[in-house]
Amino acid sequence: MAKNTKDEKTNVMRTLEQRNIPYTAHTYAHEEGVAVDGVTVAQMLGQDPEQVFKTLVARGASRGIYVFVIPVADSLDLKKAAKAVGEKSIEMVAVKEINALTGYIRGGCSPVGMKKQYPTVFHETVEIIDTIMVSAGKIGAQVELNPQALMELVDGTAADITVG
Repeated sequence: MAKNTKDEKTNVMRTLEQRNIPYTAHTYAHEEGVAVDGVTVAQMLGQDPEQVFKTLVARGASRGIYVFVIPVADSLDLKKAAKAVGEKSIEMVAVKEINALTGYIRGGCSPVGMKKQYPTVFHETVEIIDTIMVSAGKIGAQVELNPQALMELVDGTAADITVG
């Protein structure tokens, strides 16, 4: 049975509030500890999958860690992503490493409030959409906010980093 997350503030929400960044919290039903794919989350929330973004964590050839934030229906193009961060190549980090690196679990990873602020690249569409939805830091919770405010908060950049 899913917990009621409506009144539970996550670290992401607290960070946004501390920085006076307006957001709208959204929750969806889920099985405890079970990640749901992003397109399903967008559908459950009645949102356009082009505005709901997933947060991916990768490691460069230099061993540096990078965060990529892309629409949930898209796939990260590793070559374009490597170019965007000035690496020779990058690879996705293993699921078992995500918590140690970010403080989040798979399916609840947010670009806001990671253990350490890693270089963050958003898909270029953030520059033309009015709102973006990202994980609120746990499965079952999302935050919707202005993409420019989010990019400024995490010192993010934008680039063409998806397949296609």
